[in-house]
Amino acid sequence: MAINERNHGTISIGVRAPIIREGDDLVKIVTESVLAAAMGLGLKPADRDVIGITESVVARAQGNYATIDDIAADVKAKFGENTVGVIFPILSRNRFAICLRGIAKGAKKIVLMLQYPDDEVGNKLVSEDVFYEAGHGDTTKLYDEAGFREVFGETKHEFTGVDYIEYYKELVAGCDCEVEVIFSNDCVDILKYTDCVLNCDIHTRKITKKRLLAAGAKVVCGMDDILTAPVSEGGGYNEKYGLLGSNKATEDKVKLFPNDPTDLVNAIQKEMLTMTGAKVEVMVYGDGAFKDPQGKIWELADPVVSPGFTEGLRGTPSELKLKYLADNDYANLSGDELKTAIRDRITEKDHDLVGKMVSEGTTPRQLTDLLGSLCDLTSGSGDKGTPIIWIKGYFDNYTTL
Repeated sequence: MAINERNHGTISIGVRAPIIREGDDLVKIVTESVLAAAMGLGLKPADRDVIGITESVVARAQGNYATIDDIAADVKAKFGENTVGVIFPILSRNRFAICLRGIAKGAKKIVLMLQYPDDEVGNKLVSEDVFYEAGHGDTTKLYDEAGFREVFGETKHEFTGVDYIEYYKELVAGCDCEVEVIFSNDCVDILKYTDCVLNCDIHTRKITKKRLLAAGAKVVCGMDDILTAPVSEGGGYNEKYGLLGSNKATEDKVKLFPNDPTDLVNAIQKEMLTMTGAKVEVMVYGDGAFKDPQGKIWELADPVVSPGFTEGLRGTPSELKLKYLADNDYANLSGDELKTAIRDRITEKDHDLVGKMVSEGTTPRQLTDLLGSLCDLTSGSGDKGTPIIWIKGYFDNYTTL
């Protein structure tokens, strides 16, 4: 061939690591784990490689855990003896159930308002077929529990088989808290029951708070307002996200989203530069931002994909659409002549391609969202044992030989 070829593009590698415990030196563990993987694969770290560390092990190393008693104490401090409207929680045993127990333990009565036919991240409370047949697609109605059951009947989750209405009611009642369940997609409907509201939505939380306050709510807190500071000696907290991004750790404890890991990612970048001479980029990642086509569940239940990353990962891609160039600008070329023309065009490209036809169809997402999704898909959430992801060639393009 007239042009020297490299036959691979981006490579995403799951890196095995020891089980992380509180107080472990993540800089040392991450660096040594990546270097061991590099040796085993016969590869070398290079400039602009990306190292991703799952948020779970970062929070674990920070010891960032909270008990249901911690949650209860903060809920009681913020809401006192008032009935608490708990609105728009996601349907999740892992993400919300332990939090709900803590909330219930800190309140005397909860009015639990669930969205329908699905929650914010796509978990179905009512199957699509049942919803459209029984409710005719109307998402504007406010139902009490009896009315909702009369229209939609049994509501078991497609994958887990859990009836979340009954499950959440039993969790609250088990904490000696009175519970009433209602169903609405309009946050303001909760004010017909109480003017003290804990909104549990993730990505819509800011507008929900604004709407509730404008409609006359007396107290409005989000999940991101609970446990923003420790409430007990050694108790966990997240100053920016509170309970958002938390996961079940034990039956009575949650692991919180990690506190600002900027110092950590910068330290790993510095150590990798010292050890290898390569300036890699480093990020902490949580849930990826993608939607499952089968279950319609949007994966991102964390407040952000990446809570911390090195400066080289700031921004969005600036990419040309190769198939557009091949089908339009260079439709009369082929072979090495076509390759040369496209490579020259990439080399000369304007780094601001917003709105230009030649970039139409490329993904206008944040680099950390794209990379975090790749990391999450590579590491999985089960027993792979790869909480570190090493990505090579992500910033290469067709000109990289």
